[in-house]
Amino acid sequence: MEGLVNLVNGIIWSPALIYLCLGAGLFYSILTRFVQVRLFGEMIKLLFTGKSSQQGISSFQALAVSLAGRVGMGNIAGVAAAIGFGGPGAVFWMWIVAFLGASTAYVESTLAQIYKEKDTVTGEYRGGPAYYFERALGQKWYGILFAIASILSCGMFLPGVQANGVINAFAQVMGEGTVMSIGALEVGSMRLVALAIILVVLGIIIFGGIKRIATFTEFAVPFMALGYIVLALIIMFTNFDMIPQVFGLIISDAFTAQAGFGAAIGWGVKRGIYSNEAGQGTGPHAAAAAEVEHPSQQGLVQAFSVYVDTLLVCSATAFMILTMGTYNIQGTLPDGQFIVQNVAATTEINAPAFTQMAMESVYGGFGNTFIAVAVFFFAFTTILAYYYIAEVNVAYLTRFLSRGANKTGLFLVKVLIMVMVAYGGLNSAGYIWAIGDIGVGLMAWLNIVGILVIFIVARPTLTMLKDYEAQRKAGVARYSFDPAKFGIKNAPYWEERHLLEQQRLAADPLRKERK
Repeated sequence: MEGLVNLVNGIIWSPALIYLCLGAGLFYSILTRFVQVRLFGEMIKLLFTGKSSQQGISSFQALAVSLAGRVGMGNIAGVAAAIGFGGPGAVFWMWIVAFLGASTAYVESTLAQIYKEKDTVTGEYRGGPAYYFERALGQKWYGILFAIASILSCGMFLPGVQANGVINAFAQVMGEGTVMSIGALEVGSMRLVALAIILVVLGIIIFGGIKRIATFTEFAVPFMALGYIVLALIIMFTNFDMIPQVFGLIISDAFTAQAGFGAAIGWGVKRGIYSNEAGQGTGPHAAAAAEVEHPSQQGLVQAFSVYVDTLLVCSATAFMILTMGTYNIQGTLPDGQFIVQNVAATTEINAPAFTQMAMESVYGGFGNTFIAVAVFFFAFTTILAYYYIAEVNVAYLTRFLSRGANKTGLFLVKVLIMVMVAYGGLNSAGYIWAIGDIGVGLMAWLNIVGILVIFIVARPTLTMLKDYEAQRKAGVARYSFDPAKFGIKNAPYWEERHLLEQQRLAADPLRKERK
């Protein structure tokens, strides 16, 4: 089974996908005139504007939910794996993916806002790639295909990676405990305790819907991310003289990689996309749930989330590991010999161990424990985000069925994700990461190709950007969006919203002046 998983993973993550991700980001950056740079200040401003409603969540809550998906094991174990298999130069390519991917995140999240709709059962906003493929492309089959792929990926393939990382970090601190046999698996009792805690808390939150997920993540994600970055900065400043050396190692190895130029790009792009999810099609689901005045606003907020994930959190991990030298680099040759070996050869590259060692070398036992706690919150909130994505796509597939069928589908996806968390938590890390990579690659192929076609055929996101910038330049007190004005069809939420606004203005002609 593991051999088959690795074979499929190799096919999906061929060089074609790697260069498609980079090429799409460059394409959107050029056509939007590098929106990720020009409107950086506007991104910050938008984080703290907009309020939640009965149907939707606030911009900051949407950022928190999307960051819950972006900030996870990819930021701790994923960065370590990128360095371990691709060398320090892989970090440079993670930065490039983040910079270019911010424009991709803007495009996909703006599309999600344009084509979102109200769920007929819950009344909440729903949207994402499946919705915009159906409405913007007029290809319902492609929307169904993406929905199925995302349910498989976020409901089955990806949760296990996060659970596995949490349990490995927990075992690193607490030990394995008494070894027990579960079928063919030999599992430590402390791993079972960690798994039980995850499953109980997960069940309590996911049965509460998007509001409970948003409330939890808006507090947990910023708190842990900030604490993690602060501790990393302390390590960097206490070893200030090594910062230029680390920068130099990253930049020089990006083009003359120790593990091979292709390995640096491949692992940097793969782990970069796994971490920041730009182009993967996961972020748009949270973006669609936000209550905003104009679709571009949430696109800009989601572009900023890519920076937070990679340029801040991933960079913090990379600098800790490289500064303290707690890493190995494994060659790409069949014998798999280490090119660089600084720690024990038995240390698993696909686990949080490199990062825990870096923290422990400075903070002692506290550092090791802190990473375990950080891994728990990062990974757990990512599992919540994966559940929400799977839920949205189940709702998409069942939205025209009976209320009972819709509820049954949502219940089953809750059970599915909890089963896969248990499965992933008890299996080997390398195998589970390979399954996770299949999920990321599958969604990325479908989403990037789809939004490229939408962009070429209609370019609604470019139109939205121009409209938003025109209103911003005019200094409007309240932004508005009329899809009919731009020839955009099948945008039911915004069509209804604009109609209601026009009716209010007709009933109260002075309303516009008072704005």
